[in-house]
Amino acid sequence: MQQAEDFRAESRALAGILEDLPEADLHRVTQFKDWTIDHVLGHLHLFNTAAEISLKGEAEFSTFITPIVQEMQRGKSILEVQFPWLDGLSGKTLFDAWRQGAESCADAFAQADPKARVTWVGPEMSALSSITARQMETWAHGQEVFDLLGLERKEEDRIRNIAHLGVSTFGWTFINRKEPVPTPAPFVELTGPSGEIWQWNDVQAENSVKGPAVEFCRVVTQVRNFADTELAVRGEVAKRWMEIAQCFAGPANAPPAPGSRHKA
Repeated sequence: MQQAEDFRAESRALAGILEDLPEADLHRVTQFKDWTIDHVLGHLHLFNTAAEISLKGEAEFSTFITPIVQEMQRGKSILEVQFPWLDGLSGKTLFDAWRQGAESCADAFAQADPKARVTWVGPEMSALSSITARQMETWAHGQEVFDLLGLERKEEDRIRNIAHLGVSTFGWTFINRKEPVPTPAPFVELTGPSGEIWQWNDVQAENSVKGPAVEFCRVVTQVRNFADTELAVRGEVAKRWMEIAQCFAGPANAPPAPGSRHKA
């Protein structure tokens, strides 16, 4: 699957800015919920491992994920549940484990049937969707690391996978908030990092989202408030979508406040 290689490339892009970082800097706090870089790497490592195990079948995945889900049901946060599993893994040692784990996950999905169904914390999904979600989460959590370090990420057209995920979760965004799904879905026209134009849905002059694909991806992954982007949004449906867009699973999350997420 090309998406497995896209995930690998996304992981390597993040690793590239961290490999020479002093260990103390891995414990600096980002703009995302006071998570440190170390917390981000632990989160990605846990769910990359979970995704790889999901390819082995429902029984093995259940054995792995059940203790984690039980801790969350007892009230622990998604951050807190990773600490017992990491068992003290932190700093450069965690960085190495995450990097090796990401390569292993990419290798496993590269050999998988894209249409194979895999069990997950929420509804089951295709292997292709699973590894696309890993790329999305690596890119999204990577953003807070790039922001903290004051760096601009060199984006590639592989983010089209994330943009497609953002468009395809239009209905989910509203359902997740118990709001009726408006129709029709807005026309989306995005410009990829290479300058290529990508389009989704029927052309509609008064119901559309247009602009840089990177900024659209930042909105749907909730790493930027859409007011902090240059997206051109027309129509009430498109505007409401951009206000609450969420391409990831889990309870409805509020996007960051305007101006709260930015490059240092």
